[in-house]
Amino acid sequence: MQPQATHEHRFPPLPATPLTDVPDGAWRHGVANPDLARWVVRIATLTRPDAVVWCDGSEAEWSRLTDEMVEAGSLIRLDPGAHPDSFLARSDPADVARIEDRTFICSQDASDAGPTNNWRAPGGMHAELDGLFAECMRGRTMYVVPYSMGPIGGAISRLGVQITDSPYAAVSLSVMTRVGDHALAEIGPDTPWVAGVHSVGMPLRDHRGRRIEDVAWPSNPTKYVCHFPEESSIWSFGSGYGGNALLPKKCFALRIASTIARDEGWLAEHMLLIKLTAPDGRAFHLAASFPSACGKTNLAMLQPTLPGWRVETIGDDIAWLRPGPDGTLRAINPEAGFFGVAPGTSVESNPVAMDTMRRHTIFTNVALTDDGEVWWEGKTAEPPAHLIDWQGYHWTPDSGTPAAHPNARFTAPIEQCRTLAEDWHAADGVPVDAIVFGGRRTTNVPLVVQAESWAHGVFIGATVASETTAAQEGAVGRLRRDPFGMLPFVGYDMADYWQHWLDVGAALGDRAPAVFQVNWFRRGEDGTFLWPGFGENARVLAWIAGRISGDTAVTDSAIGGLPEGAGLDLDGLDIAPSALAELFDVDPEAWLRECDETETFFDEFGDRVPQVLRTELDHLRSRLHAAAQSATDGSPLSEVAA
Repeated sequence: MQPQATHEHRFPPLPATPLTDVPDGAWRHGVANPDLARWVVRIATLTRPDAVVWCDGSEAEWSRLTDEMVEAGSLIRLDPGAHPDSFLARSDPADVARIEDRTFICSQDASDAGPTNNWRAPGGMHAELDGLFAECMRGRTMYVVPYSMGPIGGAISRLGVQITDSPYAAVSLSVMTRVGDHALAEIGPDTPWVAGVHSVGMPLRDHRGRRIEDVAWPSNPTKYVCHFPEESSIWSFGSGYGGNALLPKKCFALRIASTIARDEGWLAEHMLLIKLTAPDGRAFHLAASFPSACGKTNLAMLQPTLPGWRVETIGDDIAWLRPGPDGTLRAINPEAGFFGVAPGTSVESNPVAMDTMRRHTIFTNVALTDDGEVWWEGKTAEPPAHLIDWQGYHWTPDSGTPAAHPNARFTAPIEQCRTLAEDWHAADGVPVDAIVFGGRRTTNVPLVVQAESWAHGVFIGATVASETTAAQEGAVGRLRRDPFGMLPFVGYDMADYWQHWLDVGAALGDRAPAVFQVNWFRRGEDGTFLWPGFGENARVLAWIAGRISGDTAVTDSAIGGLPEGAGLDLDGLDIAPSALAELFDVDPEAWLRECDETETFFDEFGDRVPQVLRTELDHLRSRLHAAAQSATDGSPLSEVAA
C-alpha cells in the first residue's frame, strides 16, 4: 500500500467512569494497532454490551448470524428455490431512508462544512453522543467489524473498523466490504484507519438490570449520523437502516474519504465504474456520476444493443480515483457488494441486477408473495393478487398503498454479477479514460456533449441538475441542483470541493481524462422520450470511446462538442430525423436563463467559488449571446438527421 497521510484519532476521553469490568472479548490478542485496541475497549466500556464478537466475514458467520436473526424474527427466510440463502427484513416505518436532516459534519471550523452540510461543534457533539451511547448496548452483542475498502493492500484502498450492536448491519457489512482477519492484519501500528461506531439505540436491559423485550427492527426516535473529519471517525445512533448503519458506504466512502482525498490529492466520488470493450477488442474505462433516479445502476450493468460492444461492471455507486505512478488517473470500486434500490428493477429494465440478487441476498422492505418470493412495484407488469406488504400487512392491488416501500433495497455480493469485469479488483485500479456526468433533463441538455477542457468539465459537474418529479420535494419540473451527484456526500465545503477537482486536473495535465455530459431523458413537445435509452445508450458510449481514441469528430456548439456527421452509430435504430435534431438542439435563450440560475446557485457559496468556474460561466454566456444573434439553420446534427 502506498504511503498515506495519517489522520490521527484524537478521541475525547470518556466521562469519569472506572475502566473496570470490561465486557468479554473487548481485548483481542494480536491487534497490532494500539489506538485500535484501546478504542474498542473504550467503546465497550461506554456502551456496556453483554459480549463482544470480532467478525471474520466467513460463510459460517453469515449462517450463524442469519439463523439467529430468523429465530429472533428479525429476518424471514425466503423460498430456497427462488432465492437460496436469502432473507427479508422489515424495518420500522420510521426508519426507512437516510436521515439527511440528522446528518452532521463535525469539523472544528463551521465554515469548513459549507452551506450544504449540517454542522455541529465536535466537543458539544461528542458530549451529547457519549450521553446517548452510555450503556446503550446492555443486553446486546457488540460486533467489531474490521474491513478493507478496496482490494487488501491495494494502492488506493483504505481500512476501517465498525462497531455495531446490529447483526443486520454486521452481515450486511460482510457483503458490502472485505471483512475479516486479513483486513485487521493490514492495520499496523502506524496505519491510518477510519473508526465507526453504530448503535440502534435500544438496550435490552435497563440500568437496574431489568429485561426489555426486543423487537424485529430495533431503533430509537433520536437519530444521529455524525462525521468527525479531523478524527477520521463516524458515530451513528438510533437507526438500523443501511444508509445510516452501514458506515463504510456513504459515511466513510464519500464524506470522510472526500476529506482525506482533499488532503492527499485524489478523488472520492459518487460514481459508477464500467469497462467498455469495442468490437476490435480495445478497452475503455469510464467513471460516471448521476443524481438519484437517473439510471445509474442500469448503466453500470448495461446490456448493449450495438453489435460487438460489451459493457462490464466494476462498480455501481462509488469510485475512488487517484493519480498513479505513471501520472494517469486510476480508479477502484471500494465496495464489494450492491446496496441497490429494488422498485423499478425488472428483467426488462435490468436483467443483470435480477440475476445478481437471486441468491445470498438480504432484501429490505419489499413485499412477500404467498409462495415465499419477493415482489416490488415494477418487477412485473401486473402485481400478484395477494401479497404481504413491506409492513407485514395483507395487500391486494386495491389496497391503495405501495406493496414495497419506494426505497426498498437489496444487498448482494458483487461477485454474483454476471457482467463483472475481471479487473474489478485490480490492486492498483483501472485507468480512467473518460468521466461522464448526467442528469434527468427533459429540455436543454443534449444527448451527449464533450467538455472543451478539464475546467469546462468541472463546470459541467458543478452545474449538474435534475428536474424534480412528483415523488420529489418541490414543484414538478424545477431544477434540483446536485453537483457531481455529491450534494449530500461531500464532507467539506462544496466550493472547496470544486477547487480540489481543478487542482487534481492541473496535476494530471494532459493525462487528465476527457469529460462528457449525457442526458437520456430529453422529451419532445408531445411529452414522449426522444431517445429509447437502456441498451441503446451503448451507442453514446461508443461515440465517447471514439472520441477517446480519435475515431470520431465533434461539431463545436455554445455548450461544448457535439457528434459530427455520422459519428453517432444509428444503424438499425428507428428514430425520426426530427427527434434526432431535437435531441441535440441548443436553445440559446433557454440556456441563458439557466445561466442566471447557475449564477444564483454559485452565489450561495460566496467568494469560495473558484474564479475559474465563474469565468467558465461568463464564457458560456458570451457564446450563447453570439449564437442567439447569428442566423442558424437548426440542429448542429442536421447532417445526421438528414
